[in-house]
Amino acid sequence: MSELTWQKSSYCQEGNSCIHIAAAPIGTVKLTESSDPTAAILSTTPTAFAALLRATKRPAGAETA
Repeated sequence: MSELTWQKSSYCQEGNSCIHIAAAPIGTVKLTESSDPTAAILSTTPTAFAALLRATKRPAGAETA
């Protein structure tokens, strides 16, 4: 299995509350947190990850489509 290249969120300050993201070679997106990056690694599709990003960027109170 190839080693993943993790990227830390650009919104992360110093500390242990950061999200790390990696593109897996099999076409999935991996997510973990910096306090323990090898413990819980979530896998999702690029489509679902894009939906997550859209939802988190949506202003509070904005309607969903």
